[in-house]
Amino acid sequence: MRPPVSLGLGANWQQFTLLVIVNAFVGALVGLERTVVPLIAQEDFGLASKAAALSFLVSFGVVKALANLLAGRLSDRLGRKGILIAGWLVGLPVPLLLIFAPSWSWVVFANVLLGVNQGLCWSTTVIMKLDLVGPRQRGLAMGLNEFAGYLAVSIMALATGYLAATHGLRPAPFFPGIAFAALGLLFSVFLVRETRPYARAEAQSAAAAQPPSGPRAEPARPSFAHILLLTSWKDRALFAVSQAGMVNNLNDGMVWGLLPLFLAGAGLPLGQVGAIAAVYPGVWGVSQLATGALSDRWGRKWMIVAGMWVQAAGIALFVVGGGFWPWIGGSVLLGLGTALVYPTLLAAVSDVAHPDWRASAVGVYRLWRDGGYAVGALSSGLLADALGMPVAIAAIGGLTFLSGVVVAGVMYETLPGRGVDSGPPVTTASSGRRGLV
Repeated sequence: MRPPVSLGLGANWQQFTLLVIVNAFVGALVGLERTVVPLIAQEDFGLASKAAALSFLVSFGVVKALANLLAGRLSDRLGRKGILIAGWLVGLPVPLLLIFAPSWSWVVFANVLLGVNQGLCWSTTVIMKLDLVGPRQRGLAMGLNEFAGYLAVSIMALATGYLAATHGLRPAPFFPGIAFAALGLLFSVFLVRETRPYARAEAQSAAAAQPPSGPRAEPARPSFAHILLLTSWKDRALFAVSQAGMVNNLNDGMVWGLLPLFLAGAGLPLGQVGAIAAVYPGVWGVSQLATGALSDRWGRKWMIVAGMWVQAAGIALFVVGGGFWPWIGGSVLLGLGTALVYPTLLAAVSDVAHPDWRASAVGVYRLWRDGGYAVGALSSGLLADALGMPVAIAAIGGLTFLSGVVVAGVMYETLPGRGVDSGPPVTTASSGRRGLV
């Protein structure tokens, strides 16, 4: 008989560390594409249209967004580990498809599978870490999770840029992906443990500490339709978080798909393009070690606002700057802004959502967030074809700034003990946070 579960990072550091490593493999698999695939579209397959070249990101974003939604709901219903394993099984063929693709449609299909892999695996590792740490260290947990994932993205963006410059765009840059997918699957099958009992223990503890607060309290197990509406619109903090997540990945989709073409078109050698592509997720990944934990002390709202505005400043530098070092500066600012935002958004969702339906709420949030990849790739590609790449980049920067304005005006502080909500009180089924429902 297993001993009773204990919540907290200290009590579960071994499983938590293992999940950090697994998420690094998830990030490394997607990092294979950050530098090379947009260039393959032009050089190997002759795609002159920016919208056509970014079609791989549209397929990736749509599928990943839906996979996030599925992962969250199935994790609440069936458990976490099986979803994680399924994601790795789908991801195994991706590097091979990219290596042997005879046409652009193979690359698009590889990104469909990659979207499923990223949605199922990344969502599940997020949910499992939240299960393990309990309510007190959510920001730190998300900072560590996103640090591992995006540091791996950065390392692979740099490595693939080097491999492509040395050995060509294919096949060498994609060989490491075969090992990452295999190791991720093996770790998940043989070493990772199911964490749903930890969420149940947290739910029982919350119920004992805080009985229902009246007839307007949210149900402990609402329908999925109710969770979808609550996370997307009805709760103003969750709405603000969802739109900020979507805009964040909208600008990330632009950086991923359009920026390598913009930099290469400006005459930068492939190694420098890879360096700029790597600095952004590298700064993003490392900085989250601090920003996630700081959000547990300072609160969520104003870190999100600041992050969106710093991102906008970084994007602006790509438009007004010229040359390698100003563009490195833009990449650093973009990474810092994203680090302020990324773990904090996930922690805010977890502040509001009850443990019984937290995985579903995370899935809905990630649906909107990763839908931003498709919107960003499509909109920036069409704008670039019609008005030029500088206009497309500037438009995405302006939208990012406006998203921060929305958070500043709409969101209430979700960190327990730090929020002051001036609206009518409606208690969600969590820890007593108040929202407009």
